Amino acid sequence: MVDVREWSRADTARLLRVPGPDDDKYSRGVVALRTGSNAYPGAAVLGVEAAWRAGAGYVRFVGEGRAADAVIARRPETVAAPDIGRTRVGAWVIGSGTDSAARAPEETAALRGILAGSVPVVVDAGALYLAPDAAAPLVATPHAGEFARLRELLRLPADGAGDHVVDVAETAHALGCTVLLKGARTLVAAPEATVISVSSAPGWLATAGAGDVLAGVLGALLAANPDTPAAEVAAAGAWLHGHAATLASRSGAGASGRPIVALDVAAALPAAVEDLLS
Repeated sequence: MVDVREWSRADTARLLRVPGPDDDKYSRGVVALRTGSNAYPGAAVLGVEAAWRAGAGYVRFVGEGRAADAVIARRPETVAAPDIGRTRVGAWVIGSGTDSAARAPEETAALRGILAGSVPVVVDAGALYLAPDAAAPLVATPHAGEFARLRELLRLPADGAGDHVVDVAETAHALGCTVLLKGARTLVAAPEATVISVSSAPGWLATAGAGDVLAGVLGALLAANPDTPAAEVAAAGAWLHGHAATLASRSGAGASGRPIVALDVAAALPAAVEDLLS
């Protein structure tokens, strides 16, 4: 039997930091993203946009080609370069919009270098297969199909026990880090901890690119809350992401709402933060 905790609005609000007079762009949280690709540059844009909109004080994009061009065209305040230079990174986001089968060896080496460090890393999509070898503290963010493949890498049955709560707890234990299983009911587990359930998202959030936005939100909150357990930060990020989708789709208070795209969710994040802090 695995204990489950339902994450709430109040839980989320507790992890949203309001900048004070002594804060600067670094203390508000520095997020670095190594995401997107020439094939999928939009994933980089969505993650960067979300990191800014969720309250990061400094966002650095590490990449080149179409992804970097698209990021700067959308968010010129982003620092884009092939490396981080002397930037004091508070959290990394990697993997969104990438394909492991098409990745160059030097890119794989760069990702492994990030995963060998001590800075928290949000590991998404095309980088999930590298998670079992990581030393850094991770938040792995698979959807159902990626979750099955991750379990296989960990030598666990791909189809699990038929109970997602049990399965995500088992996977987090085997991986030794936080696992966020995306879905209509998002589940967050850390080794030897209560599983957290997040149910704030409307059905309209089932849209391409929503996971890229979530990754950026998680990066921003991890960078801003370095002393908080990663599973709690991940749950807060998922709740905020779902609430932004509710505002964007106008589906609150029993309303049917309207279709949205992922960029709508990112654009609604400041209003979601304001609402939670009011």
